[in-house]
Amino acid sequence: MRGAINLLLVLMLAVNLRPLLTSVGPLLEPMRASTGLGYQQAALLTALPVLCMGLVPLLQPWLRRWISEHGGMLGGLGAIALACLWRLQLDSAWALIASAVLGGLGVAVVQGMMPGLVNRWFPKRLAPSMGLYSAALMSGGGLAAVLGPRISEHVGQWQAGLGVWAAPALLAVLAWAALRPRHSVASLGGGGGGHWFGTRRAWLLAVYFGLINGGYTSMVAWLPAYHLEHGGTAQGGGDLVGVMTLLQITGALGLPLLLRRFADRRPGLWLALTVQLVGFAGLLLAPAQAIELWVGMIGFGLGACFSLSLTLTLEHLKSPGEAGSLAAFVQGIGFIITGIVPYITGWLRDSSGDFQASWMLLTATVLAMWLVTACFAPRGYATAIARPAAGGQAARLN
Repeated sequence: MRGAINLLLVLMLAVNLRPLLTSVGPLLEPMRASTGLGYQQAALLTALPVLCMGLVPLLQPWLRRWISEHGGMLGGLGAIALACLWRLQLDSAWALIASAVLGGLGVAVVQGMMPGLVNRWFPKRLAPSMGLYSAALMSGGGLAAVLGPRISEHVGQWQAGLGVWAAPALLAVLAWAALRPRHSVASLGGGGGGHWFGTRRAWLLAVYFGLINGGYTSMVAWLPAYHLEHGGTAQGGGDLVGVMTLLQITGALGLPLLLRRFADRRPGLWLALTVQLVGFAGLLLAPAQAIELWVGMIGFGLGACFSLSLTLTLEHLKSPGEAGSLAAFVQGIGFIITGIVPYITGWLRDSSGDFQASWMLLTATVLAMWLVTACFAPRGYATAIARPAAGGQAARLN
């Protein structure tokens, strides 16, 4: 019974971690018309929350001295709810950007704790549990992209499509307060002391995670605008994000389950990255012929990569506390990179006049990650992730 309640909590928490990002893209044109947002300003609505998702986990070794897991979770969910409620009222570009920062801080606190929490609650079923967490996270994003334009059209205000996502956040606050295990650890982030700045394998995992997920933030930010440029509608753009999300969920759940008996995560990552490469190639060469297929393939690869890369990170260490600490570092550095990528792809769009250069950059990134995946042989985990020696020498990178 306790396991089922814990799983329900994981799903309810995870579903609140993406609507802040994915609700923006399908409503970008009415938002730009109302507030005067440019494309690079609009990129901040995705980039700034993701940068928050990076900076806050990096501070966890210090934050956990003063903030409990319970307090951090309530504060993070409350910030998400407050940011969404604020968006019901705002009508200026800078207020939109400020709400993105507030909500991003809330997402960062909750998301930073989640891998360690899942590892602690489900140590013997880590891969499928991380798959379920990832699928719920992506489901929330997909629902916001698909339903946001419909809600806005029904109400007659674009703000409604952004603000309605306060409701699941408030529901999660109540669920966490009532159902959380009372023996949860006292510190933010789930234990594990120190930091990983001197460990090369931790940096490699972080850059890998960040570049892989830069594709997600770029697609969420620019896919609806790309669709509009090719004669589509705002709702059609939201539906495309929905298609991408549906296949993300399939990848996040299906591939970890299919490969759950294997200790080596590389075959799954290679497959997921190859599917992404085909999707981006299709988007570059023949978008008008089968855009739903290309977007779906990209989504499948993104979903599987997110789940498998977090599982790969956690499996580098046996202690749940140490693994949670490493995951916080990887998400911290990773999400800073992830937040920068859509800003770069937005700049490429403004500079070149179309999205072809943006898709080419993402294709090159996926190809680079395909090659880097060879480094992650399970037999080398312990040596590669060893802490720096007392004399200051960094751990060797296998």
